[in-house]
Amino acid sequence: MMRAKARRRSIVRGMETPGARLRSLMEQGIVVAPFVFDGVQARMAEAAGFDAVYMTGFGTAASHGLPDMGLIGLGEMSANAGRLAAAVDVPVIADADTGYGNEANVARTVEVYERAGVAALHIEDQEWPKRCGFLEGKRVIPADEMVLKVEAAVAARNDPSLVVIARTDALAPHGWREALARARSYRDAGADLVFVDGLKTREAIERAATELQGIPQLLNSWLLTPEEAEDLGFRLYIHLGVMMRHFADFRYALAELKVTGSVELPAGAESVEPVTRLLSKGYEDGAS
Repeated sequence: MMRAKARRRSIVRGMETPGARLRSLMEQGIVVAPFVFDGVQARMAEAAGFDAVYMTGFGTAASHGLPDMGLIGLGEMSANAGRLAAAVDVPVIADADTGYGNEANVARTVEVYERAGVAALHIEDQEWPKRCGFLEGKRVIPADEMVLKVEAAVAARNDPSLVVIARTDALAPHGWREALARARSYRDAGADLVFVDGLKTREAIERAATELQGIPQLLNSWLLTPEEAEDLGFRLYIHLGVMMRHFADFRYALAELKVTGSVELPAGAESVEPVTRLLSKGYEDGAS
Protein backbone atom coordinates (compact mmCIF):
# COMPACT_ATOMS: atom_id res chain seq x y z
CA MET A 1 0.00 0.00 0.00
CA MET A 2 1.35 3.39 -0.89
CA ARG A 3 2.74 5.22 2.11
CA ALA A 4 1.05 8.61 1.53
CA LYS A 5 -2.39 7.02 1.18
CA ALA A 6 -1.88 5.02 4.35
CA ARG A 7 -0.93 8.17 6.22
CA ARG A 8 -3.99 10.09 5.04
CA ARG A 9 -6.29 7.28 6.14
CA SER A 10 -4.67 7.10 9.58
CA ILE A 11 -5.20 10.84 10.05
CA VAL A 12 -8.86 10.54 9.12
CA ARG A 13 -9.38 7.53 11.37
CA GLY A 14 -7.69 9.21 14.31
CA MET A 15 -9.23 12.60 13.55
CA GLU A 16 -5.82 14.10 14.22
CA THR A 17 -4.73 16.85 11.88
CA PRO A 18 -1.07 17.89 11.54
CA GLY A 19 -1.71 20.95 13.69
CA ALA A 20 -3.41 18.89 16.39
CA ARG A 21 -0.45 16.51 16.40
CA LEU A 22 2.00 19.37 16.82
CA ARG A 23 -0.04 20.87 19.65
CA SER A 24 -0.07 17.51 21.39
CA LEU A 25 3.69 17.24 21.08
CA MET A 26 4.20 20.76 22.47
CA GLU A 27 2.08 19.87 25.49
CA GLN A 28 4.52 17.05 26.23
CA GLY A 29 7.64 19.24 26.03
CA ILE A 30 9.73 21.32 23.70
CA VAL A 31 9.61 20.26 20.04
CA VAL A 32 12.92 20.39 18.16
CA ALA A 33 12.61 20.76 14.39
CA PRO A 34 15.76 20.79 12.24
CA PHE A 35 15.91 22.98 9.15
CA VAL A 36 15.13 21.05 5.94
CA PHE A 37 14.36 22.17 2.41
CA ASP A 38 13.74 18.98 0.45
CA GLY A 39 12.12 15.61 0.79
CA VAL A 40 15.22 13.53 1.42
CA GLN A 41 16.35 15.83 4.23
CA ALA A 42 12.88 15.65 5.77
CA ARG A 43 12.83 11.84 5.55
CA MET A 44 16.29 11.61 7.09
CA ALA A 45 15.29 13.93 9.95
CA GLU A 46 12.20 11.83 10.60
CA ALA A 47 14.28 8.62 10.51
CA ALA A 48 16.73 10.17 12.98
CA GLY A 49 13.87 10.46 15.47
CA PHE A 50 12.85 14.12 15.28
CA ASP A 51 9.20 14.79 16.08
CA ALA A 52 8.88 17.63 13.55
CA VAL A 53 10.74 19.35 10.72
CA TYR A 54 11.03 23.00 9.77
CA MET A 55 10.77 24.12 6.15
CA THR A 56 13.30 26.91 5.91
CA GLY A 57 12.67 29.85 3.61
CA PHE A 58 16.41 30.46 3.36
CA GLY A 59 16.98 26.87 2.29
CA THR A 60 14.00 26.82 -0.07
CA ALA A 61 15.30 29.94 -1.81
CA ALA A 62 18.82 28.49 -1.86
CA SER A 63 17.48 25.32 -3.52
CA HIS A 64 16.36 27.60 -6.38
CA GLY A 65 19.86 29.11 -6.51
CA LEU A 66 18.56 32.37 -5.02
CA PRO A 67 19.16 34.42 -1.86
CA ASP A 68 16.41 34.73 0.75
CA MET A 69 15.42 38.23 -0.34
CA GLY A 70 11.82 37.86 -1.51
CA LEU A 71 12.73 36.45 -4.91
CA ILE A 72 10.41 33.46 -4.59
CA GLY A 73 6.80 33.72 -3.51
CA LEU A 74 3.69 31.85 -2.44
CA GLY A 75 3.74 29.41 -5.35
CA GLU A 76 7.28 28.12 -4.85
CA MET A 77 7.11 28.15 -1.06
CA SER A 78 3.75 26.39 -0.76
CA ALA A 79 4.77 23.80 -3.37
CA ASN A 80 7.83 22.95 -1.32
CA ALA A 81 5.74 22.81 1.85
CA GLY A 82 3.47 20.31 0.12
CA ARG A 83 6.40 18.16 -0.94
CA LEU A 84 7.76 18.04 2.59
CA ALA A 85 4.37 17.31 4.17
CA ALA A 86 3.85 14.46 1.69
CA ALA A 87 7.29 13.01 2.44
CA VAL A 88 6.96 12.59 6.20
CA ASP A 89 4.48 11.65 8.90
CA VAL A 90 5.82 14.17 11.42
CA PRO A 91 4.44 17.74 11.56
CA VAL A 92 5.93 20.31 9.19
CA ILE A 93 6.46 23.84 10.48
CA ALA A 94 6.79 26.16 7.49
CA ASP A 95 8.18 29.61 6.80
CA ALA A 96 5.53 31.72 5.05
CA ASP A 97 7.59 34.92 4.82
CA THR A 98 5.35 38.01 5.11
CA GLY A 99 2.22 36.22 3.87
CA TYR A 100 2.96 37.80 0.46
CA GLY A 101 0.87 40.93 0.76
CA ASN A 102 -1.94 42.44 2.81
CA GLU A 103 -4.57 40.70 4.95
CA ALA A 104 -6.28 39.18 1.93
CA ASN A 105 -2.99 37.74 0.71
CA VAL A 106 -2.24 36.39 4.18
CA ALA A 107 -5.64 34.66 4.27
CA ARG A 108 -4.89 33.09 0.90
CA THR A 109 -1.44 32.01 2.12
CA VAL A 110 -2.96 30.26 5.13
CA GLU A 111 -5.51 28.47 2.93
CA VAL A 112 -2.83 27.26 0.50
CA TYR A 113 -0.38 26.16 3.19
CA GLU A 114 -3.10 24.36 5.10
CA ARG A 115 -4.10 22.43 1.97
CA ALA A 116 -0.41 21.60 1.50
CA GLY A 117 -0.54 19.74 4.79
CA VAL A 118 1.58 21.81 7.16
CA ALA A 119 1.03 21.77 10.90
CA ALA A 120 2.20 25.34 11.46
CA LEU A 121 3.34 28.41 9.59
CA HIS A 122 4.90 31.68 10.58
CA ILE A 123 4.44 35.09 9.05
CA GLU A 124 6.71 38.04 9.72
CA ASP A 125 6.35 41.80 9.98
CA GLN A 126 9.01 42.74 7.45
CA GLU A 127 8.35 44.91 4.44
CA TRP A 128 8.20 43.07 1.13
CA PRO A 129 10.55 42.15 -0.43
CA LYS A 130 11.81 40.72 2.83
CA ARG A 131 15.39 39.91 3.77
CA CYS A 132 16.82 36.84 5.45
CA GLY A 133 16.79 37.26 9.21
CA PHE A 134 20.58 37.01 9.30
CA LEU A 135 21.06 39.94 6.91
CA GLU A 136 21.39 43.60 7.78
CA GLY A 137 19.03 46.24 6.47
CA LYS A 138 15.69 44.73 7.48
CA ARG A 139 12.68 47.03 7.59
CA VAL A 140 9.34 46.31 9.24
CA ILE A 141 5.78 47.40 8.53
CA PRO A 142 3.78 49.34 11.17
CA ALA A 143 2.77 47.13 14.07
CA ASP A 144 -0.95 47.79 13.60
CA GLU A 145 -0.73 46.50 10.01
CA MET A 146 0.88 43.29 11.23
CA VAL A 147 -1.83 42.89 13.87
CA LEU A 148 -4.40 42.90 11.05
CA LYS A 149 -2.38 40.27 9.20
CA VAL A 150 -2.21 38.04 12.27
CA GLU A 151 -5.96 38.38 12.76
CA ALA A 152 -6.51 37.51 9.10
CA ALA A 153 -4.28 34.43 9.39
CA VAL A 154 -6.13 33.15 12.44
CA ALA A 155 -9.53 33.74 10.85
CA ALA A 156 -8.55 32.07 7.57
CA ARG A 157 -7.60 28.65 8.92
CA ASN A 158 -10.09 25.90 8.24
CA ASP A 159 -8.61 23.71 10.96
CA PRO A 160 -8.53 25.61 14.26
CA SER A 161 -5.58 23.43 15.30
CA LEU A 162 -3.33 24.85 12.58
CA VAL A 163 -0.60 26.66 14.54
CA VAL A 164 -0.20 30.31 13.55
CA ILE A 165 3.13 31.82 14.55
CA ALA A 166 3.80 35.57 14.38
CA ARG A 167 7.41 36.60 13.86
CA THR A 168 8.81 40.04 14.52
CA ASP A 169 12.01 41.29 12.93
CA ALA A 170 11.86 44.62 14.76
CA LEU A 171 14.75 43.90 17.13
CA ALA A 172 17.55 44.80 14.72
CA PRO A 173 16.07 48.01 13.28
CA HIS A 174 14.16 49.27 16.36
CA GLY A 175 15.49 47.59 19.49
CA TRP A 176 14.10 45.63 22.40
CA ARG A 177 11.23 47.85 23.47
CA GLU A 178 9.62 47.78 20.03
CA ALA A 179 10.26 44.07 19.43
CA LEU A 180 8.76 43.03 22.75
CA ALA A 181 5.74 45.30 22.35
CA ARG A 182 5.10 43.83 18.91
CA ALA A 183 5.40 40.27 20.18
CA ARG A 184 2.83 40.95 22.88
CA SER A 185 0.43 42.62 20.47
CA TYR A 186 0.68 39.74 18.00
CA ARG A 187 -0.12 37.27 20.76
CA ASP A 188 -3.10 39.42 21.73
CA ALA A 189 -4.21 39.34 18.08
CA GLY A 190 -4.50 35.56 18.25
CA ALA A 191 -1.08 34.13 17.35
CA ASP A 192 -0.52 30.74 18.95
CA LEU A 193 3.20 31.43 19.33
CA VAL A 194 5.45 34.42 18.82
CA PHE A 195 8.91 34.39 17.27
CA VAL A 196 11.39 37.16 18.04
CA ASP A 197 13.99 36.89 15.30
CA GLY A 198 17.57 38.12 15.56
CA LEU A 199 18.49 36.62 18.95
CA LYS A 200 22.22 36.25 18.34
CA THR A 201 23.55 35.63 21.86
CA ARG A 202 22.59 33.51 24.85
CA GLU A 203 21.94 36.70 26.76
CA ALA A 204 19.47 37.90 24.13
CA ILE A 205 17.68 34.55 24.17
CA GLU A 206 17.41 34.65 27.95
CA ARG A 207 16.09 38.21 27.85
CA ALA A 208 13.37 37.31 25.35
CA ALA A 209 12.36 34.36 27.51
CA THR A 210 12.20 36.52 30.63
CA GLU A 211 10.48 39.54 29.12
CA LEU A 212 7.86 37.43 27.35
CA GLN A 213 7.38 34.90 30.10
CA GLY A 214 4.01 33.21 29.83
CA ILE A 215 3.75 33.76 26.05
CA PRO A 216 4.50 30.61 23.99
CA GLN A 217 7.59 31.23 21.89
CA LEU A 218 9.54 29.72 19.00
CA LEU A 219 13.33 29.91 19.17
CA ASN A 220 15.56 29.95 16.10
CA SER A 221 19.10 29.26 17.26
CA TRP A 222 21.88 26.76 17.74
CA LEU A 223 23.34 28.38 20.86
CA LEU A 224 21.35 26.43 23.45
CA THR A 225 20.63 22.78 23.97
CA PRO A 226 16.97 21.77 23.70
CA GLU A 227 16.96 21.19 27.45
CA GLU A 228 18.19 24.72 28.11
CA ALA A 229 15.61 26.17 25.72
CA GLU A 230 12.85 24.20 27.40
CA ASP A 231 13.96 25.38 30.84
CA LEU A 232 13.57 28.95 29.56
CA GLY A 233 10.01 28.22 28.46
CA PHE A 234 10.35 27.91 24.68
CA ARG A 235 7.84 25.57 23.02
CA LEU A 236 9.36 25.15 19.55
CA TYR A 237 13.07 25.09 18.71
CA ILE A 238 13.99 25.27 15.04
CA HIS A 239 17.64 24.38 14.63
CA LEU A 240 19.81 25.81 11.85
CA GLY A 241 22.97 23.90 12.71
CA VAL A 242 22.38 20.84 10.55
CA MET A 243 21.78 22.95 7.45
CA MET A 244 24.89 25.04 8.12
CA ARG A 245 26.88 21.82 8.45
CA HIS A 246 25.32 20.50 5.22
CA PHE A 247 26.39 23.54 3.20
CA ALA A 248 29.85 23.63 4.77
CA ASP A 249 30.49 19.90 4.21
CA PHE A 250 29.37 20.16 0.58
CA ARG A 251 31.66 23.14 -0.10
CA TYR A 252 34.63 21.38 1.51
CA ALA A 253 33.94 18.16 -0.40
CA LEU A 254 33.79 20.05 -3.70
CA ALA A 255 37.06 21.82 -2.92
CA GLU A 256 38.67 18.48 -2.02
CA LEU A 257 37.46 16.90 -5.26
CA LYS A 258 38.75 19.85 -7.30
CA VAL A 259 42.19 19.82 -5.70
CA THR A 260 42.82 16.10 -5.18
CA GLY A 261 40.50 14.44 -7.68
CA SER A 262 38.79 12.41 -4.95
CA VAL A 263 36.66 12.80 -1.83
CA GLU A 264 37.47 10.99 1.38
CA LEU A 265 34.26 9.50 2.74
CA PRO A 266 33.54 8.73 6.39
CA ALA A 267 32.98 5.11 7.37
CA GLY A 268 29.60 3.87 6.20
CA ALA A 269 29.23 6.54 3.52
CA GLU A 270 30.63 4.53 0.65
CA SER A 271 27.18 3.61 -0.73
CA VAL A 272 23.88 5.34 -1.47
CA GLU A 273 22.10 2.17 -0.36
CA PRO A 274 21.09 3.41 3.13
CA VAL A 275 19.40 6.50 1.66
CA THR A 276 17.78 4.46 -1.09
CA ARG A 277 16.48 2.02 1.51
CA LEU A 278 15.07 4.89 3.58
CA LEU A 279 13.32 6.46 0.59
CA SER A 280 11.93 3.09 -0.50
CA LYS A 281 10.04 2.42 2.73
CA GLY A 282 6.36 2.01 1.98
CA TYR A 283 6.90 1.85 -1.78
CA GLU A 284 8.60 -1.52 -2.21
CA ASP A 285 5.47 -3.26 -3.45
CA GLY A 286 4.43 -0.38 -5.73
CA ALA A 287 0.77 -1.18 -5.11
CA SER A 288 -2.01 1.19 -4.17
